[in-house]
Amino acid sequence: MGRTLIAVGIAIVLIGLLWPYLQKLPIGRLPGDILIRRQGFTLYMPLATGLVLSILLSFILWLVRR
Repeated sequence: MGRTLIAVGIAIVLIGLLWPYLQKLPIGRLPGDILIRRQGFTLYMPLATGLVLSILLSFILWLVRR
């Protein structure tokens, strides 16, 4: 449990440090993401982004467990 908390903490710090550069990536604006804008209403469903992040995290966790 201790190692997991340390790893999560380090990951949060790295994401925080890299945030200005990560915002320039097209993550969150992929072609499969749905954006509906109406007057007084906005619906955003990041379907493609969620799928890509899920595959990426699954691969990383698979590598860690090997």
